[in-house]
Amino acid sequence: MENVLVTGGGGFIGKALVRELVRRGVGVAVVGRNHYPELAALGVQCCQGDIRDLAFLERALAGSDTVFHVAAKAGIWGPKEAYYSINVTGTANVIAACRKQGVHHLVYTSTPSVVFDRNSLEGVDETAPYAIKPLCHYAASKIQAEKDVLQAQSNSLHTIAIRPHLVWGPGDQHLVPRLLERGKNGTLKIIGNGANRVDITYIDNVVHAHILAADNLRASGSGAGQAFFIGQDEPVNLWQWINGLFARMGIPTVSRKVPFIGAYCAGLGLEVIHALLRARGEPKMTRFVANQLAKSHWFSHKKAQEILGYRQLVSTGHGMEMLIDWLKGSKTGIN
Repeated sequence: MENVLVTGGGGFIGKALVRELVRRGVGVAVVGRNHYPELAALGVQCCQGDIRDLAFLERALAGSDTVFHVAAKAGIWGPKEAYYSINVTGTANVIAACRKQGVHHLVYTSTPSVVFDRNSLEGVDETAPYAIKPLCHYAASKIQAEKDVLQAQSNSLHTIAIRPHLVWGPGDQHLVPRLLERGKNGTLKIIGNGANRVDITYIDNVVHAHILAADNLRASGSGAGQAFFIGQDEPVNLWQWINGLFARMGIPTVSRKVPFIGAYCAGLGLEVIHALLRARGEPKMTRFVANQLAKSHWFSHKKAQEILGYRQLVSTGHGMEMLIDWLKGSKTGIN
């Protein structure tokens, strides 16, 4: 890689990826809605704009040999049109701009949510089908976007999709801070029996997988047109991991339980009420969140290991130590 563009370069994964590329001496440009002084200070070219603007993307991608498409509208609640315009139309624009500018390698940041269809997933691999009835617009839009990226694979544009799950680590502004806030407020309850295991993915391992994917496309191309699950070597018990984090941060651990069916029905009811009232913000519970908190969802990483050479660089235990150090030393730490 010589000249790389990262969409969503101002986000958690995007910034970590950009910093590693810069460390490797790669020329980097980022696309985002804002200007990022901390990245500009590293010599990164900041292209401020919207991925829904095809003409802007075509200008931004000029001269790039590899694109990491990380940008997306995340979350579990909001208007369908917002998710589809950014995640589907935006991705289609990235593909079109790559073709227009002769970019040969496209690495797409996907999500295991594309195969989460309400039932527990335990050690499944990439042969698992896409969800037929996804429970949120985010998952539905990412399904379509991933399909589009993989179907765009050709002799002139090599594509690959990486599916990291529950990304965490220093710099996280979403997953861990939200857990800590709910823990401090006492609003978090165990959904179901609390025995569910999940994949989590430390941020350095996510970056590592993306770079391995790009290297594969530039070399053998054996992973081209395919999707790959990545994560830590072993899944964790979700509630034990959350309580371990809380204990380290001086937050009371979670012990109260709510039956899954109760949480699911509450989520359905709140979704209907929010939709009818057009309420701002997201419901305190949704069907998707109830399933995510109660069901197991962990995946085989064998394909990524065999084709991409993926191995975790940072263990879960070491990652937790670095996360705690960052939380206690940052404003995000909620001290």
